Amino acid sequence: MTDTPPSPAPSPAPSSHAKHPGFAARLARGESRALALAATGCLIVLSLFFLAFPVVDIAASRLFHDPANGFVLSQNPFLQRLRELGPFLVKLVAVLCVLVLLWPFVVAPLSRRLSLRAPVFLLSTLILGPGVLVNAVLKNNWGRPRPNAVDLFGGDAPYVRVWQMTNHCDTNCSFVSGEASSSLWLVTLAFLAPPSWRRAILAVVLPLAVILSANRVAFGGHFLSDTLISWCLTLLVILGVHHLLWGTKGAEARAVRWREGYDRVADAVRARSVSLRQRIAASLRAFAAMMR
Repeated sequence: MTDTPPSPAPSPAPSSHAKHPGFAARLARGESRALALAATGCLIVLSLFFLAFPVVDIAASRLFHDPANGFVLSQNPFLQRLRELGPFLVKLVAVLCVLVLLWPFVVAPLSRRLSLRAPVFLLSTLILGPGVLVNAVLKNNWGRPRPNAVDLFGGDAPYVRVWQMTNHCDTNCSFVSGEASSSLWLVTLAFLAPPSWRRAILAVVLPLAVILSANRVAFGGHFLSDTLISWCLTLLVILGVHHLLWGTKGAEARAVRWREGYDRVADAVRARSVSLRQRIAASLRAFAAMMR
């Protein structure tokens, strides 16, 4: 009696990375929902708290104010340079995203392992959060004077509570903080990172966001409430865009279609640019030959 040969072990199921080559690591649906609920809860609680206890807002700014010299830390060279770090990092990430999106139109096709949703996610959250919601809508319309413009700290304008629209400031006002928003926006890098990297990224980005936001309070540029509410709003925008790109039904299939269409357009543009360069080179050679 012959032994029956053992059946081969079943091959492992392909990972999500294998099924979707352009896949960028994302939050689980439960994680995303929990974060959204937490951010919404914090936004409501913080708003009600600072509306009920404006003295806390004022006391936080008073910690950095000298009646004789104003917000003296705003003149500190080290802190001034530190303030520049946040915008520099944001611009660096944004430029890299634009280069990734333009690369296939100019140089060569992108690797299929690189997700187009990653740069789209980063740029869209930057535009919608710090750009549109914070700077264009809130800072330019709510009219809250900055601490250094308030009469409590040597200015002429009255103190205005959070969410109260006034005409005491015309544009680029205190509510909410743009730099706090853009520094918190850097957590998007953790959203796109593999789970094993997220803690390390957050360990760098979150303290940096706290430092840069506290810097604005110390400079008299924003109240504490401006920075905290700005964080909540920015995180909600990030989570909303993340859900649209990764969490909705058919998101993976849409991503594949977007990528295929994007690659076709990029290939056509690149081919036409090559043809144009060849014609220009031929014309230059003909012109050079005439000059001999």
